[in-house]
Amino acid sequence: MAKAGRAAATWRAYQEVAKPGSPGMGARLKAVPRMIRGTFKGNYPHLGKGQLAMFAVGLAYIVSPIDAIPDFLIGIGVVDDFGVFIWLMSSVLAASGRYVEWEREGLKTLGEQPRP
Repeated sequence: MAKAGRAAATWRAYQEVAKPGSPGMGARLKAVPRMIRGTFKGNYPHLGKGQLAMFAVGLAYIVSPIDAIPDFLIGIGVVDDFGVFIWLMSSVLAASGRYVEWEREGLKTLGEQPRP
C-alpha cells in the first residue's frame, strides 16, 4: 500500500511539472533559493515558515545516519528514506512551481520580464 502511495505521489509530481505552460523542472529548482529567501523576508506570503521547517526536517532525515528503520535491513531499510525523499521532492517542486507562477504574476503587473 505504501509503495502505491509513493508511486502516486511521484506521478502527481511529474504531471505537475509536465503541464503545458507550467514552470519546468529547471525553473522550479532555480527558484528554490529565491522562494526560501522570500519566505524568510516576508515577501512571499504563500509558504509558511512551518512548511519550510518541515522541508528542512525531511532533508535532515534523509542525510542523517539515524533512521526509523535501520539501513542495514536490506530492502526495507532504504524504503523509509525513499518515501521521505519522494515526499520532499514532490512538495518542494509543487511549492517552487507556485512561487514561479506568483513571481510571473507579480512581474506582469509591474510590466517587467520574467526570469528565464
